[in-house]
Parts: sequence; C-alpha cells; structure tokens
Amino acid sequence: MLQVINSSPGDLTPVFDAMLEKATRLCEAETGTFWTYDGEYMQATAVRGASPSFAEFLKQGPYRPDTGQSRLLRGARVIHHADMTETDGDRAGQPLLRAAADLGGIRTLLVVPLRKDGATLGTIGVYRRMVRPFTDKQIALLENFAAQAVIAMENARLLGELRERTSDLQESLEYQTATSDVLQVISQSTFDLQLILETVVKTAVRLCEADFGYMFRLREGRHRLVASCGLTSEYRDFLLANPVAPDRSTLSGRVAAERAILHVEDITNDPAWPKGEPSGYIATAQKLGNLRTGLGVPLVREDTLIGVMCLYRTRVERFTDKQVAVVLTFADQAVIAIENARLLGELRQRTDEVAELNRGLEARVAEQVEELGRVGRLKRFLAPQLAELIVSQGDEKILESHRREIVVVFCDLRGYTAFTETAEPEEVLACANTTARWGRWSASSRARSTSSLVTGLWCSSMIRCPAPTRRSARSRWQWRCAKRRAH
Repeated sequence: MLQVINSSPGDLTPVFDAMLEKATRLCEAETGTFWTYDGEYMQATAVRGASPSFAEFLKQGPYRPDTGQSRLLRGARVIHHADMTETDGDRAGQPLLRAAADLGGIRTLLVVPLRKDGATLGTIGVYRRMVRPFTDKQIALLENFAAQAVIAMENARLLGELRERTSDLQESLEYQTATSDVLQVISQSTFDLQLILETVVKTAVRLCEADFGYMFRLREGRHRLVASCGLTSEYRDFLLANPVAPDRSTLSGRVAAERAILHVEDITNDPAWPKGEPSGYIATAQKLGNLRTGLGVPLVREDTLIGVMCLYRTRVERFTDKQVAVVLTFADQAVIAIENARLLGELRQRTDEVAELNRGLEARVAEQVEELGRVGRLKRFLAPQLAELIVSQGDEKILESHRREIVVVFCDLRGYTAFTETAEPEEVLACANTTARWGRWSASSRARSTSSLVTGLWCSSMIRCPAPTRRSARSRWQWRCAKRRAH
C-alpha cells in the first residue's frame, strides 16, 4: 500500500481503490466503501463490489451522516453490526442504512473512522451479504488501512497546497514579467503610443484568459476604438466605424458613468441589458462578439476620464480577483503611457516653437550683420549720409545710373588759408561759426552741403528738389548778404 501511496501522491482515487481491493479481500468481505466528510455531508469517493442499484444510489450523494457515521464523528472507535436486520429501528429515517440493506443486500457491517489530530476526515467500511461477524484481527487490519488512508489524504492535502502555492508563485511571476514587459515597451516606445496600447490590451487578454478585449478613448463625447486584441476583422471595423456615446446600455458606458471597475458575469442576463430583443448598436455588437462575461476598467487621470478598457469572454465565467487586479494595473500603465505621450507632444510643440523663434532671430541678426557690413563697405567710397541712405532703402538701385538735374553751388572764402595762418584761434572759430550758420540756410533749401574749415571751401548740391536753380540762386544771395554783414 505504501508503494501505491508513493506512486500516486496527488491522486487519491487509485489509492482508495487499491485499499478497498486489499481490505475486502483480506477481511473476506464482498463490498467496500470510502467516505469523505466535509464537516456537514458524507460523500462516497470509492466503492467496490456494490450491486449496481446500490452503487448508483451512492453516486447520487452527498448524504448527511447516518446513525453509525454520527457515532464515529462523536468519537466512536468502530461501528460493527453483525446483522443489519437487527437494526430495523435505527434504519427508520436513515436512507443510507435502508439502501445498504435493501439495495446492497448487506447483513454484516464494519466501519472505522479516518482521523487526524482528533478530526474525522471520513470513514472506510467493508460489508458482507451474510451474517458473519468480523474478527478482531480483521478489525485491526481495517484500522491499519484507515491509518494509511489518512496518510495518503494528508500527503494529498500537503501536495495540493504546495501545488497551489507553486501555481500562485508562477502566476505572480507571470504577472510581474508581463508588467515588466509592458513597462519596457513604454520606456522604449515613447513615441509610439499605438504600440504601447496594443501591447497593454494584448497582455491583459492573455493573462486574464479572455477571448478578446479593446480600449476606447473618450474624444468629442464618444468612445473611439484605439487598441484591440482578438477581435474579428468585421467586429473591429464595426467598432472603428461606429464610435458610441457613453450611456448605460453598454458596458463601457456604465464604466464611464460610474468611473469604477464593473464585472458582469452574464451580460445577456444583466439587469442593465435592454429588455426584449436588442436592436441597433447593441444587437450588432452582440452578434459580432457573442458577449457573455465582461470586465470594464476606467482610465482616469487626475479625476478626468480619458478612456475605458474592456475584456470579454464568450462563455459565462467570472474573472478572478487576481485577474481583476492585473487589469487594473494595466489600465494604470495605459494612463501613464497616454500622459507621457501628451507631455511629449507638448514638449515637441514648444521645442518647435522655440526653434522657429531662434531661426527668426538668427535671420534678423544675419540681416543686421549684413546691413552693417554693407554700410561699412559703402562708407569706404561714399559719404556716411549717402551710405546710410542706400542701406535704409534696402537695395543698391540708387547706385545705378540715373538722369537727374543737379545744381551745385561752390563758395570759396577768399584768403581763408592766409587768414588762418596769421589770425588768433578765437578769430578762426568765430569764422567757423559763421560758416556753420550758412549750413543752416543750405538745409532750409533742401541742399546737401560739405565744407572744409581748413581750406574755406563750401559746396552745396541740390538733388531731387523742386526749382533747384531758383533755390540755389537764393541761397547764394543769402550767403553774400551774410558775408557783407559779417564784414
């Protein structure tokens, strides 16, 4: 038996079958049963040698403990009936005892408990169809089988817990790996929001064992499809072509309205499902998607709803709490990705604006530098006023050949050179001031004047002004009058 237990550590069925085979053979019994107890009901987990009608009856369990089993639950060591016909009174209202006698033809009965640390886990029983009590050795042998069964059950329990913990660890590791992969995609694909959202939905669908899923973004008052996984091409095209306004007739609309996780076990039986035959958008979505179990999670940023992520199963099967938590985590990651993309877009826009301003500034600086260079080059050959005039007009057409009427008046101070050599400095300055006053007449006559206080030569030209001849004559007369008054 120990070899059977070691070879089937997690499966009690072959262990119980082997025990019943050996127990019935060694105890010289025709029938044997293994019962497990869950704290309220007894369940026949293994049967050997029972009549077809009795075996069928046992399969219909579980049953409440009968009188004998109740005594074992209260601490009795063994239940041994030499003749079942002597327990007619006990069988009243006891379906198990009646079925054992009437359907199984049992006369002699031996049952011992399966106990561990004072708790009853079940029972093992062997039965004879004739009146022949079991011997003490056979009772002890059956108790030994019961002890071995307890060991097998404990091993199975521990192994089940170990497997469950291992499965939980593997599941947690898978969730963490998937989360890490999504974060890696977010960090490496900052400029590709579509790829990030597709990865989030695809990973959520795979980990949560959903048939398909999608993500909506709320834009212009409607839910618009931005990412999906597992949809048929027809269903995806339908969602793309028909952005839906959020209302309580759809899962995404209810999630948007409540801004909370919504888990619907069977959409077609949900109270919010439209009464009667669905029509319009809902009817088409149900036809294309065969929606049954649904899970919706809102995408919220700073109390602002920006979208909804939904997962669906085409079968009625609730999502586990761990799966709901995973979807919530992925929704948060999607919000982070969307926010990063928004900030990056704003940064790009501002960078482009600054670059444009810099380009404009550089162009203006280049123009000013070019203008200064032109002024410098022109001043090498022309008077400063003329050079600045040319540059201010923006081109050099003024330097091209022109036909113009020009009147030039020359004024020479006779004896000025000899005068400056013999006169005192104060007298030369007084003469210079008088010449400067003549320059004002030139300005009033729209003339451009040049003078030399060293040589006493004054030149005034009148260009592009009305009546230049008359103006020049009047200017000459004013100079002569001024000269006479000075003498």
